[in-house]
Parts: sequence; structure tokens; C-alpha cells
Amino acid sequence: MANTTAELEALLMQRSLTDTQLLAAAEEAPDFRILPDATVIKIGGQSIIDRGREAVYPLVDEIVAVREAHTLLIGTGAGTRARHLYSIAAELNLPAGVLTQLGTSVADQNAAMLGQLLAKYGISVVSHAGLSAVPLYLAEVNAVVFSGMPPYGLWIRPSPADVIPPYRTDAGCFLVAEQFGCKAMIFVKDEDGLYTANPKTSPGATFIPKISVDEMKARGLHDSILEFPMLDLLKEARHIREVQVVNGLVPGNLTRALAGEHVGTIITAS
Repeated sequence: MANTTAELEALLMQRSLTDTQLLAAAEEAPDFRILPDATVIKIGGQSIIDRGREAVYPLVDEIVAVREAHTLLIGTGAGTRARHLYSIAAELNLPAGVLTQLGTSVADQNAAMLGQLLAKYGISVVSHAGLSAVPLYLAEVNAVVFSGMPPYGLWIRPSPADVIPPYRTDAGCFLVAEQFGCKAMIFVKDEDGLYTANPKTSPGATFIPKISVDEMKARGLHDSILEFPMLDLLKEARHIREVQVVNGLVPGNLTRALAGEHVGTIITAS
């Protein structure tokens, strides 16, 4: 360990930060897991929150029950209102960074609403899942709510195809799970998981219980249940090497997934 640290320090003083030998030495340094006992769950905006009371209230009850046994970082999606904003902003020829800020405002609203519903249980909303008070909240009530959009704002990397922000709330929640070194990442949607096509528009689509990132790309599943650019983040991750997509409209699915059961679709990094 001491030799590795000394070598890395020497390289940092002598080489460019893109030097291959320096990067290899940095890769060998141990990666500290900040919240290894926590699980990130992403509550879909369009799939869950936009459905209103019928979908959200049962999920709130389930979250309150499971937080006794599980430490939860609860991220929110943006949903239909963000899509409407994207449509208007794109027609106005505004850049991807502006669209990101608009989408963020909607995810923030959904986090605020979910936070109000969970407030009487002591579960608070934090800004962008920044660490500051998160450990205290988790120690006291085992859960916290955050807005799922990654904090890129105007500095988001533009998509090569269009101005829609390529990294949205699926990516933002995944990045929290990966960077904090969490235990697991669960996406709560309104479908049982991934299908061979969009089951909402293709009734004959076949359910896929487990698949790798490479298989998804090879099969061209771009109209999938998760943001496609998030798959590249999964493939390159150190800690979160698989994610699970579950149907949050089915009572008990989230509880089972948190317990380690294979409930929906598992997507693996390799």
C-alpha cells in the first residue's frame, strides 16, 4: 500500500493527469465506499408520480415500512411535465444545458411532493443528494429523498443526436449509488421490467428477466425502460455492477427487491 501511494504521488508530480501510467497507478488505489449499507431507489416520474395518489400512496406506505430494515436514498424522476418542457425548449432551439435545468426543476418538484408525504415520518428532502446532512438523516430515520437529475446544469455533455439531455434522472440516481459506494440500485417503474419492445405500444413484447449491457446494445433495445446512456455508466462502474428494474404498482415488489429477491429485470455490467 505504501509503495503504491508513493508511486502515485511521484507520478502526480511528474506526469500529465491523462498519462497512462499515472491512470493505471490511480486505478490500483483502493476506492473507499462512503455509504456501503445504503440502497438507492429511483421512483419514476412519469411511471409512478404522475399517476397521482393511486400509485404514490401505497408506495409511500411501503417505503415507511421497509426503512426500518433498509437504509434508503430515494431519488425522484421528472416525468411528463419535463417532456412537455423539453418539447417547447427544443422548438425554441435552446441548448441541452438549458433543457437540463428545466428537467431538473420538475424532478425537484417531484422530490418536494414526495418529501411532504414522508415528512410526518421524519424523512427529509436534501438538495442533489449532497452529503452534508445526509449521514445524520440516515442515522436518525434511515431514509432521505433527493431530486434525481444529475447536477450538470448548463455543463451537461450534449447528445450527438439532439438537444434532449442524455443524462437524466435514471443516470443521476445511478451516479449517487455508484459514487457513494452503495449496496444496490433499484429502479421503480410501472412495468415488470425490460421487454423486447415497449409493452405499452407493442402488446406482443416478451419479458426479459436478466440481460447484460452488451446484450441490450446488440439487440438495439434503445426504447428501453431505462435511459440508454446510463448503461455506459453501469458498464464502467466500480461498485454497482448490476441494477434491478421492478414494477412499483405491484404491492410488495420493492420490499422483495430490497431483500435481494429477483423481482423484475436485472441488468448486469458484464
